[in-house]
Amino acid sequence: MDKQFREDGFIPKHGGYQNLLTYRKADIIYLGTQIFCKKHISKFDRTYDQMVQASRSGMQNILEGSMASGTSKETEIKLTNVARASLEELKKDYLNYIEINKLELWDKKHRYYAELSMKHRINPQNYDVYKKGIESDNPEVSANVLLSLINVTSYLLAQQLKRLE
Repeated sequence: MDKQFREDGFIPKHGGYQNLLTYRKADIIYLGTQIFCKKHISKFDRTYDQMVQASRSGMQNILEGSMASGTSKETEIKLTNVARASLEELKKDYLNYIEINKLELWDKKHRYYAELSMKHRINPQNYDVYKKGIESDNPEVSANVLLSLINVTSYLLAQQLKRLE
């Protein structure tokens, strides 16, 4: 029994969250949010902890849902939805940061938008794909790169939930 059960048992194979694009992107968001917060938000600001926890929740609930899928599709769906909700919470924190600090929110007309959109198609998805933008000293760049990742991941989680239905 090497790959999460079945063989002769009745519990279907499950897990494999590492192969989910949503998990890989959520992992990037988590790492990136930690770096963003360390660089651009005071450790004494409650938002710091909230953002890190929301990003962690997004990643961890995808993992937990995947691991629970063998015995409960309902739990998998609920946890996947919690992951999406956590990322939406994080999205609002980034939007607030941009607004409060009078930074530009990138739309489809922004000069970096097309290049950033192409990065979402690079395979495999890992931190290095977004590293330059996330680790930028310019908080506008970093926040918009992470917002873009959150938007794509949230969309993909919605699609994943439809398939799980």
